[in-house]
Amino acid sequence: MKLKKYLFMLIMAALAVVLAACGGGEKESDTTAPASSDEASSGESRTFKIAHVVQESHVWNATAIKFGEELEKLSDGRLKVQIFPASQLGAEADMVQQIETGAVDFGFMTNAYMSTREDSLNAWFMPYLFNNLDEAVAMRDSEEAKQMLDTLSSQGLLGLDFMFAGNRHVLMKDGFAKTPEDLKGKKIRIIGSPSMQSYWEKVGAGPTAMPLSEVYTSLQTGVIDGIDIDLDALVTEKYYENAKYLTLTNQTTFPTVIVMSQAIYDQLPAEDQEIVKQAMKTAVDWGVQEAVAREKANLETLKEAGVEVLETIDTAPFQAVSDEVKKEFSEKSEIVKSFIETVESK
Repeated sequence: MKLKKYLFMLIMAALAVVLAACGGGEKESDTTAPASSDEASSGESRTFKIAHVVQESHVWNATAIKFGEELEKLSDGRLKVQIFPASQLGAEADMVQQIETGAVDFGFMTNAYMSTREDSLNAWFMPYLFNNLDEAVAMRDSEEAKQMLDTLSSQGLLGLDFMFAGNRHVLMKDGFAKTPEDLKGKKIRIIGSPSMQSYWEKVGAGPTAMPLSEVYTSLQTGVIDGIDIDLDALVTEKYYENAKYLTLTNQTTFPTVIVMSQAIYDQLPAEDQEIVKQAMKTAVDWGVQEAVAREKANLETLKEAGVEVLETIDTAPFQAVSDEVKKEFSEKSEIVKSFIETVESK
């Protein structure tokens, strides 16, 4: 009996040890549950890739550099950028594809190219809508501008902001562009955009779309007679070496659409998403002021280089064409229509 009692107590003790071990295991697994994706990725270091088409001296590149500086500061050095300027990663179509897939994180894409993908972006190119760059910059935070950026979500892109290079003017090899008659039959290089194409066709010119890399030699060899250009690109690309007549027409403004890969953004923890947005806003706030300042400085640079400059023209001869273009694109997009009405009501 004593032996049976002893064996029973021994078995019960062993069972108690096993149950305690199992219970302890359950408690330990509760405290070591997998971290959420945000927790897992917070605090990680990362280098973002930024692509664009302009030279390193251009104001857009300067703004990308500023973004990198702000990003590093806000993240205590965890987040950095690597910039690929001057179409190093291919044409804009290639860049956007890389951004969509997440191979590239950010793009400073020309509004001209992006307007071929989204009708509402043609609003920025409505002729003679802005008298100067300050007026264009003032529309950056408009409801219509936010709507334009929102439309890009369907393309796998997060629209972050608009940055500017200046207003568009006309540089010619022979004479100024005071009236449509001065432009009839002239081959004018444009950057491909539905609204730009429409405007120059209606003016009577021969709009010729070509990448920046081909413009210098095309002017030099006479393949084109002139270009539709902003002053920053005109100075940084040195097109004035092959054409000397600049008319400050202010026919349109010229933004870059700053986009981010939605796939990459969604991978970031909330903290880093906020850092990205705050750093970009600070950079663009700085960049637009830099662009305004450069308008004056670039004009002086061109004059010193011997460029003949016609600073003011009577835009009345272009009014009929302007009205046609505005009507055409207002019918394609309610955002364009609202954008024009908002600007013209000020």
